[in-house]
Amino acid sequence: MNDEASVHESIQDYYGKVLQSSQDLKTSACCPVGAMPPHIAEIVREIHPEVNERFYGCGSPLPPALEGATVLDLGSGTGRDVYVLSKLVGPKGRVIGVDMTQEQLDVASRHRDYHAEKFGHPQSNVEFRHGLIEDLAAAGIEDNSIDLVVSNCVLNLSPDKPQVFREIFRVLKPGGELYFSDVFSDRRIPPHIANDPVIRGECLGGAIYREDFRRLMAECGCADARRISSTVLDIMNPEIEAQAGFIRFYSDTVRAFKLPLEDLCEDYGQVARYKGTIERFPHHFDLDDHHHFETGKPMLVCGNTADMLQGSRYASHFEVVGDKSVHYGLFDCAPDAAASSSDGSASCC
Repeated sequence: MNDEASVHESIQDYYGKVLQSSQDLKTSACCPVGAMPPHIAEIVREIHPEVNERFYGCGSPLPPALEGATVLDLGSGTGRDVYVLSKLVGPKGRVIGVDMTQEQLDVASRHRDYHAEKFGHPQSNVEFRHGLIEDLAAAGIEDNSIDLVVSNCVLNLSPDKPQVFREIFRVLKPGGELYFSDVFSDRRIPPHIANDPVIRGECLGGAIYREDFRRLMAECGCADARRISSTVLDIMNPEIEAQAGFIRFYSDTVRAFKLPLEDLCEDYGQVARYKGTIERFPHHFDLDDHHHFETGKPMLVCGNTADMLQGSRYASHFEVVGDKSVHYGLFDCAPDAAASSSDGSASCC
């Protein structure tokens, strides 16, 4: 058995047999971090108890403006986020969950009719497919067919992350969005930690080194992935903390678009104004951790930000003034707190 197959088997065993509920987790890494938005919390309360009990995630990677969208959830598990998305996309939308662990898919699949009735849909807009997130073609996901790819604390588990991200950008439509929460680290994880089946199963062994993630995204053609939020993870397990030593882990939520962007933020004198038209966001919209758009207030933006706003499903909610006919040099596009930080988040690219 090759190393990749061994990792897959270990993860399937951990999530299919070892973990019977979120109470069986040994650390806080695969648990929800922070308060989810009220409208999401309200939907979660409508989810079937069995689905909720076996949810393992580290964030709330569910962006707005999803009515009618086709969404793909990678590592969908028992389907909690899939069913939340089912309500958000509405009866004209579609949600596909892909997971390699049959025991979790069995739980997810048997509640399709329950949630369709709960949300008032004439029929289920959800489907689950058994497969590897490294091979979405085998799961029947076609090129340029998905509006939004989400994932909740799963990509770290993959033994071949470059292939996962290549597949993501293959299936996204032009202008489509990747929006995911996962465990990141401030350094590369040593093999003796990364290969421990419990530590990997707890979403720490495969944590993505932030700078390697930046490089990987660039290799996949995404020159500018944006961090939306970040929380330092407290492992809360003395034995695993001792093994991890000085490694710092984060729960990060990240947004990226399938767009031809520049590798640095360039200044073209463009201005963006949010119209306040996204449902549940009448007063502001946060593109990332350093672009907070107040409704009606013009904001100077770099060329990449302008392209994200004009080239994605958010286009109708923004007015962008200016083009790229005149270049004014580099654009200062950094989070205020990160500008003097050493955690690798000092630029938006």
